[in-house]
Amino acid sequence: DYEGVVSLWDTHSCQMVAEFEEHEKRAWSVDFSTVNPTMFASASDDGRVKLWSTNQMSSVVTIENRANVCCVKFNPESSFHIAFGSADHKVHYYDLRFPRDALTVFRGHVKAVSYVKFLSGTELVSASTDSSLKLWSARPGGGLTNSFGGHRNEKNFVGLAASVGGNYISCGSEDNAVYTYYKSVSTPLLAYKFGSANPVTGEEIEDGGNQFVSSVCWCPKYGNTLLAANSQGTIKVLELV
Repeated sequence: DYEGVVSLWDTHSCQMVAEFEEHEKRAWSVDFSTVNPTMFASASDDGRVKLWSTNQMSSVVTIENRANVCCVKFNPESSFHIAFGSADHKVHYYDLRFPRDALTVFRGHVKAVSYVKFLSGTELVSASTDSSLKLWSARPGGGLTNSFGGHRNEKNFVGLAASVGGNYISCGSEDNAVYTYYKSVSTPLLAYKFGSANPVTGEEIEDGGNQFVSSVCWCPKYGNTLLAANSQGTIKVLELV
């Protein structure tokens, strides 16, 4: 939350079961390891990434970064490898067993990195407020493999999602649209623009220009289905056909 507290909830009872309170500023992002579900990582404006265990209240590992950390994500094939995006315009890739130094620092964005997502154990994509997405190889010696542009993102968090299999990458945009890219093509494959909703009838009206798509999510069960939400609270279920 804004105080830096990370809260753990039981989804069955809808009760909070623990609070982790070591961050000194706002905590932006939390991600659980899929390989070891008792482990999770948090990222904060205090410039720290912390690794936690659900079995203890104190952090297991702390990574110190010189700038605010906006997002963190575990490698889906490893409980030791994480990537995080920072206000220093970089994506940092770490082995948590050796937290002093990054395995790789990916450079290429010119503004803050707001999201990172893994497409596989060796490939990840990042989003930035420089209005670009970038695809990186996490293999030893890897680097930038593609850049994507066409959406607009200069100040807001607009979401980032990858489809099952990692071939399609979607993000929101400050023109109130959701954009989908094919990972080997730099320009958008598809774009869907939201209208504004009439607060009384719910019917879509012409967008006034102040709305943006703030969140996107590919359905893990139906690989061609995408959910997108905008800043007005409208949620769309979209199908790639």
